[in-house]
Amino acid sequence: MFLAKLRRKESGLLLYGISPPKAQTAPEKLRAISEKSLSILCSLDIDALVVYDLQDEAERTTDERPFPFANSLDPFEYASQYLQRLEIPKIIYRSAGKFSKEELTQWLEDLKKYSFYPVFVGLPSPDSVPKTSLDQAYQIWREGHKDHSVIGAVTIPERHAIFKDEDVRMLNKTGCGVSYFISQCIFNVEYTRRVLEDLVAACRNKKQEIPTIIFTLTLCGSAKTLQFLEWLGIHIPDDIKEDLVTNPNPVQRSVEIAMGIATYLVKYCQERSIPFGFNIESVSIRKEEVDASLELLNAVRELMKKHGLRTDVSSHIQSVPSGPIQ
Repeated sequence: MFLAKLRRKESGLLLYGISPPKAQTAPEKLRAISEKSLSILCSLDIDALVVYDLQDEAERTTDERPFPFANSLDPFEYASQYLQRLEIPKIIYRSAGKFSKEELTQWLEDLKKYSFYPVFVGLPSPDSVPKTSLDQAYQIWREGHKDHSVIGAVTIPERHAIFKDEDVRMLNKTGCGVSYFISQCIFNVEYTRRVLEDLVAACRNKKQEIPTIIFTLTLCGSAKTLQFLEWLGIHIPDDIKEDLVTNPNPVQRSVEIAMGIATYLVKYCQERSIPFGFNIESVSIRKEEVDASLELLNAVRELMKKHGLRTDVSSHIQSVPSGPIQ
């Protein structure tokens, strides 16, 4: 159980991350999309489903966005109205700064009704003025939900490469009640290692428990996807970029790269007693990349099982979808 595993600081958590369908999707098509997605999601051996709150992020950079932005359905609305049949916990992202304290208070109450778990994220641009700060959002959660729920946050290794303070940010958030972190997509494992190294040292110095880290892995199946990942601020080392651009099958190669990263992180975390898990992200609409994300999910599950972190269950990947999971 997701909540129990987190509270016991167990390693081996396995999540799957999706984005909701576009906001303008017709109701009848929404039902068809969700049914198709449920036929796959219900067969997966995962501890929770992550539903992202997609943001434009155009204010974050002056570079042109490689793919046009289109508003998606609210992640809570989609999970509560269209994914009820999936009987596992849902982790719902929300940009806290877009909402008032009253709106966030009501939103957390709505999550409680469905046993969903929140992850608050900041606004995409540091120049934006939030209606509610992250500290205030965490306080609202603590006052009404800490006894029956857990709250997560995002960690960004690329930020640590620049500011050298991701460990400080993370411990500040654990002080606000955060018990686990979901990383930005990882391609640069050295950036991630530096965060972990500094976090472990900081926790030891302060005699604090190390929070659970969920490492996000994703795929890159085209040069344009690669461009988009970099636009999002994800650092992809030059050798990996070259490999993906020149490989005749970049999707399969990116599965192999992700498995290399996962293998390294399993060993690194086990040697240092860092509680950890993985989140396999699938936000692409390309069938080839969606299918590959399920292949990666299965491979990561087997890797963790090999290291004694997961056990066999009757529920496992039984088929591949004919379209995107949303």
